[in-house]
Amino acid sequence: MSDSLESLINTWIRPEIQAISSYHVPESAHLIKLDAMENPYVWEAEMQTAWLERLRGVTVNRYPDPGARAVKSALRPLMQVPENSGLILGNGSDELIQMLTLALALEGGKALLLAPEPSFVMYKMLAQVCGMKYLGVPLQAHDFTLNIEAMLSAIKTHQPALIFLAYPNNPTGNLFERSAVERIISAAPGLVVVDEAYCAFAEDTFMPALEQYPNLLVMRTLSKIGLAGLRLGLLAGHPAWLAQLEKTRLPYNINSLSQASVIFALEHYEQFLAQSAQIRSARSLVFRYLQDLPAVQAWHSQANFILFRVLDAPKTFAAIKAQGVLIKNLHGSHPLLDQCLRVTVGKPEENRAFLDALRHAL
Repeated sequence: MSDSLESLINTWIRPEIQAISSYHVPESAHLIKLDAMENPYVWEAEMQTAWLERLRGVTVNRYPDPGARAVKSALRPLMQVPENSGLILGNGSDELIQMLTLALALEGGKALLLAPEPSFVMYKMLAQVCGMKYLGVPLQAHDFTLNIEAMLSAIKTHQPALIFLAYPNNPTGNLFERSAVERIISAAPGLVVVDEAYCAFAEDTFMPALEQYPNLLVMRTLSKIGLAGLRLGLLAGHPAWLAQLEKTRLPYNINSLSQASVIFALEHYEQFLAQSAQIRSARSLVFRYLQDLPAVQAWHSQANFILFRVLDAPKTFAAIKAQGVLIKNLHGSHPLLDQCLRVTVGKPEENRAFLDALRHAL
């Protein structure tokens, strides 16, 4: 890069943008892909044929319904959104996080986003991109539970405009104690977003609590149940909040093919629920196997992945990948994740391949 081009970039690109790295997605061709918390099951041929036939009727020369009204109508009963709550859709939950950080980034960089750490990396990244301050409060080191006193102290001291709580948490997989989350919502001066991306694999939800807490929003995604390629996230909460967030949503953000595909998929929602049940069952088997391995520490998960620690994470990760299985190396991403790896629960044959690869790697 020439000196003149570097000077231009340094002049016009914000320092906080230059300081961060773009989100990296590793190459996964020819590997068993267990790194991104995806549903491993594809649609049966009959369902695929019916879906493609449905798409024949989509007029792609016209803009999509800007409010995706039919999609929202289909989602409400299945997601158990309270009748009096509003609903806004995003191109994945990432776009919803971006809308929130854009709307709450006060003049002069005074707004602060607070989250426990380690958690979903996009909370911090999008806060930085959108001009918000960010503060991470470490989880308890031994079991990744909330350090509730530290959280409440940070809320009192820093008065965050926005708090994110992943429920269950990514990448640790645990479900925070409900009473602790309730204390945080009650203490927060601004918005609290409970991110339920993995609700299909968990035992609890804050969706019914929307009518109890005016500063609570609940966020979900369809990616983890089997629709990752369609990129649809949803945010539920008081209509007054969502009316403000709508101003940051790009027009026509949910395209026509995605809208038609989501409506079709939700007509077959029972299949995705059955697959989620299969994944939960497989998760128990993988967890028990990991518990029995020497030199492995695994944490109980209520998501579709399992976090575990080994003696040498980079070496183990490389050895597993060399055997054709891609998982996630979290070593170096946060001090509490020292020597940690994360594996997505896949189909039975994929889980066996991972466990065999891990055993050989160890």
